[in-house]
Amino acid sequence: MSEYQYYEFQAVDHRLTQKQMDELRDYSSRAEITPTSFVNVYNWGSFKGNVDKWMEKYFDAFLYVANWGTRRLIFRIPKRLLNPDTVAGYHADETLWSRMDGDHLVLSFDSNEEEPGWEEGEGWLDSLIPLRSDLMNGDHRCLYLGWLSAVHRGMLADDDLDPPVPPGLSSLSEPLESLAKFLRIDPDLIATVSEKSGEKLPHGPSKDDLATWVANLPSKDKDSFLMRLLDGDDPHVAAEFRQRALFEIRGAADSASGLQSGGRRSVGELVARAEVISKERKKREAEKKAKEEARLEKIRTENHKRHVESLFGKEAALWTEVDNLIATKQQKRYDEAVSILIDLRDLARMQGKTTEFANRMNALHCEHDRKPSLRNRLHKANL
Repeated sequence: MSEYQYYEFQAVDHRLTQKQMDELRDYSSRAEITPTSFVNVYNWGSFKGNVDKWMEKYFDAFLYVANWGTRRLIFRIPKRLLNPDTVAGYHADETLWSRMDGDHLVLSFDSNEEEPGWEEGEGWLDSLIPLRSDLMNGDHRCLYLGWLSAVHRGMLADDDLDPPVPPGLSSLSEPLESLAKFLRIDPDLIATVSEKSGEKLPHGPSKDDLATWVANLPSKDKDSFLMRLLDGDDPHVAAEFRQRALFEIRGAADSASGLQSGGRRSVGELVARAEVISKERKKREAEKKAKEEARLEKIRTENHKRHVESLFGKEAALWTEVDNLIATKQQKRYDEAVSILIDLRDLARMQGKTTEFANRMNALHCEHDRKPSLRNRLHKANL
């Protein structure tokens, strides 16, 4: 296989018509095409369509993975549900960018890193697609991760300041964890920015607050909402009204509540702090590993002691077994003989008979001096 390219498109807000599916089939005879998706893997050829045009005409989400390290995730979102100015505050060249497409905003997350192996594209989009709804519901954590990917890749100047830190980065959802992995962001960098982020997203308004807001909503707005809901052509009516409710209940100032406090940090400060966190984490991991190794070694020592104690009185039979194993002149049997000799050595130490054991070993060395394979094994085992 000379290369691997994975393309997956998903239609979320609508289903493709048969005519649209036929149009897509003209681009590939092997692609898997359904009323909601187009999926194809290219090992020798390449995609013949135009991703931007397909996103404008057919789809709401796109994912691309190539074996040379390129990864791309694109969402198409109604701009009334995601403020383009908000998104622009997180832009970072080559990792997060957006453009306008009529009444929609097209948002792209990119990662380009060479790596010895690669993960195939299947399953990625299913794990990431919930982020599109999160964005439309006011959760901007994935935008910050897109910007942070540029920090991870060393694409920003040390004195560049970070954008507003959304709340909840210290407790990432599964889709956000998938995005961090997809963009290959250093976990220690994420731990760094989470220090300025609350553990949870701000609570939404209470049911009583919402009930009061609905009661005070002008009749014409209620009628318009119900008509749009019944019409069924717009899948985002509920999200749009919820955003309006949040804005009007809390006010514009509160809509940014939960963002970082204490000032913005520079890229250089983030990287330096991530290095400290990395050292502390590695130290904790090393200490934990050392404790676990010590625990296991204690268990091995106790088990070996019990095993050796069980051999009391069987020395003669064990020496005979050693002689028989060596006599086979087989490599595997040599290993078994060495294992028994180690037991005999430890048994001799317990009984205070190390001199007797040494004499037996000297005799064994002399007898089998012309067996280099056995000599090497005895030397490695300190016998």
